Amino acid sequence: VQLQASGGGLVEAGGSLRLSCAASGDAFNIYAVGWFRQAPGKERKFVVGLRRSESTNSAQGRFITSRDNAKNTVYLQMNSLTPEDTAVYYCAARSQKDIGLGPYEYRYYGQGTQVTVSS
Repeated sequence: VQLQASGGGLVEAGGSLRLSCAASGDAFNIYAVGWFRQAPGKERKFVVGLRRSESTNSAQGRFITSRDNAKNTVYLQMNSLTPEDTAVYYCAARSQKDIGLGPYEYRYYGQGTQVTVSS
């Protein structure tokens, strides 16, 4: 499967952004999906994910991820953004049914999209 992330940009603190991760080459709904972010000079960190069987996950509060099987796309809705959320955001997929928390637990990655939150 190939992943294409998009939707990043510049937003003011308190604003919202929605990232998209479109899959091609395979059906997205057979993968667990994770969203990660990496700030300059820091390690890549898990943000939120979807189990294979899930269509939405709002457990992280400000960050909500959802799946649209018809569009073969997963979304990350980010609300109440702060400058600390500034990073490159990545979507990732793995064939296991459950989410992995470590970046090396995923086989497939999108190219990353930059999110910058101004104060």
